[in-house]
Amino acid sequence: LMHMQGNPETMQGAPHYENVVTEVFDALNRKLAELRQLGISDVIIDPGFGFGKTIAHNFRLLQQLDFFHELGCPLMIGLSRKGTVYKTLGVTAEEALNGTTVLHTLGLARGAHILRVHDVKEAMEAIKLVMEVEG
Repeated sequence: LMHMQGNPETMQGAPHYENVVTEVFDALNRKLAELRQLGISDVIIDPGFGFGKTIAHNFRLLQQLDFFHELGCPLMIGLSRKGTVYKTLGVTAEEALNGTTVLHTLGLARGAHILRVHDVKEAMEAIKLVMEVEG
């Protein structure tokens, strides 16, 4: 279950939130309740990095990622080669591997259970190291 403000054609027009974390959380919580009423209990939550959000919104969501554990579902993040990474670093998407790995590591440390990635080997290395540190 991924959050997106607007639709693919309009989502990046002018994303606006009073509080991106609580608004994304509340929207996901409402949809999750609807799914549970339908008898669907196996749900993965994705805050939707880059989908109707500015770079600042994406960083705020990552900073407070642990808040989404309140939903009681596995948490997936998709930061691989996103504009948040390459625009912040001033590189191309293809050159964003180091930045992607840093954000994946931060996401894992904040409780992400699943990474949606382009570079599987590098993501697995990050996961392995985080698991060693976290025990």
